[in-house]
Amino acid sequence: MRSAEGVSDLTTRARIRDAAIRCVARDGVNVSLRAIASECGVSASLIVHHFGSRAGLREHCDRYVLDSIRELKSSVLEPGSGVAAMLAQIEDVGSYAPLIGYLIRSLQARGPGSQSFLDHLVATTQGYLQLGVESGVVSPSRDPEARARALVEFSTGALLLHVPGPNEPLDLDALPTWLRSYTDRLMPPVLELYTEPLLTDSAMLAAYLAAREAAPS
Repeated sequence: MRSAEGVSDLTTRARIRDAAIRCVARDGVNVSLRAIASECGVSASLIVHHFGSRAGLREHCDRYVLDSIRELKSSVLEPGSGVAAMLAQIEDVGSYAPLIGYLIRSLQARGPGSQSFLDHLVATTQGYLQLGVESGVVSPSRDPEARARALVEFSTGALLLHVPGPNEPLDLDALPTWLRSYTDRLMPPVLELYTEPLLTDSAMLAAYLAAREAAPS
């Protein structure tokens, strides 16, 4: 059983993590420890005590955001309960604004950190899609990694088209309302594409795969 001090320590880490996610979402990945400390009401030295450095804090936040995405997406692909989970998440989409803002900023940042985050997002997507395949909710793929990467790039690319640039502040107070509007506009055509394929047969895919196979290496 944890001591009261241990519980307090964990709560402080969570408060710092949540503050860091909000600050990165609002101001970008280069936000200072001082700004995060001010958001959380602690000292910058306490952040260093818990996470070692700003890089350590970012790595912790990356893992938390990716784990949250995995849990949310996996619940939608659960046989039987997935539809209810999807509808609940759509209804509450505004509450995910800090996570989505953090994702946006991580991808806007460019550089090795951004690429690493994207690669982990692809791996996370591939993982929950595989669970969906195993449970019979998702169709199998000829190339699971490539499919996961395409889905991530399609979805994040569409999102990045509609948000402020990397050097502009992101309004976290307005983001929940915008997310609801964006979701309401995008979900019908996206779900249609996922569940009622755009093309009525696989002739184009078969022809492309055959041509690629026949092409000289």
